[in-house]
Amino acid sequence: MKHFKSTAKATLMGLALATAWGAAATAEEARFAWYASTVHPYFDEVQTGVDAFSEKTGIEVVKRLGQDWTQDNQNENVSAMAAQGFTHFSIFPSDVAGAQGLYEELAERGVTIVDFGQATQDPTPASFYVGTQAKEAAMQATEALIEAMGGSGNIINILEVPGENTRLRDEGVQEVVARYPDVQIIQTVGDLATIEGSVEKVQNAIAANLGNIDGMIATGYTPTVAVAELLTEYHEQGGEKIHFFGIDTDAVVMDAIRDGHIDGTLAQNPYGHGYIPLEILRLMSEGYTPVEGTHAIDAGVLTVTADNIDTYEGEISTLTQGIIDSLVGTYLTK
Repeated sequence: MKHFKSTAKATLMGLALATAWGAAATAEEARFAWYASTVHPYFDEVQTGVDAFSEKTGIEVVKRLGQDWTQDNQNENVSAMAAQGFTHFSIFPSDVAGAQGLYEELAERGVTIVDFGQATQDPTPASFYVGTQAKEAAMQATEALIEAMGGSGNIINILEVPGENTRLRDEGVQEVVARYPDVQIIQTVGDLATIEGSVEKVQNAIAANLGNIDGMIATGYTPTVAVAELLTEYHEQGGEKIHFFGIDTDAVVMDAIRDGHIDGTLAQNPYGHGYIPLEILRLMSEGYTPVEGTHAIDAGVLTVTADNIDTYEGEISTLTQGIIDSLVGTYLTK
């Protein structure tokens, strides 16, 4: 990281920018950017909120995706954008610890940063984090699963790729299960990066525990889609009922809920993850500053089942607008 900081410093200081380094841009000078690690369905959904912000405010937001999910790649791309004169960034940090060097270098030069999707480790130069509270969301999904199971039974815990959010989600699942003496986690399946790989690993877990599984919980997008596909086929072929809760609202998942093959999912608020950080950055460009003691802004999640599958989007929209309306006063002051 020291090598990156010295290299970025030499690069950035050698370039003429639209605004003077070391001083925050005024509203007239502000240039807005959105950056995500690489191609992923979650980022596709977040961009709908970014586009809505641009459409509503008339503010251009340049969107960039990295070439791979590494902090080195993010360092290179974001520092280049800063050198081009971008002053206000909404960023998904590729590495919650490794992004610190990049953020420190940008903050020293008056660049304003808001994390979305996952938060950089404290202390961080990012003014705010907007996204899902990973542990709390996993706890909510686990409670819903256990309720669907009738308060007892054996669970397979299905985790996505290693990382801070996955660690927090696993912690949340474990914490809820510990509250129920008649519920046990009989196997944890992890490091699921692709749909195909997830299907294979989960199939193996089901085969190894056949007749002894009451429920499964997945706290990542990719394994949720994989399990929805798998359980749809499994139940259609007469397999014994396995309860399941996942996360996110891919069409495969929603169809499986409607058809009764899975119990439900957690709807995150990727639209809000896109819109809210940019609204914060807009307000900060106009002179608003963070209220002391505030940092994390929970964009909210909703449990989606067959009961509310046709109405949850309206609930998410209401939730997002409520957060936007509360920014000044709750999180920002002038």
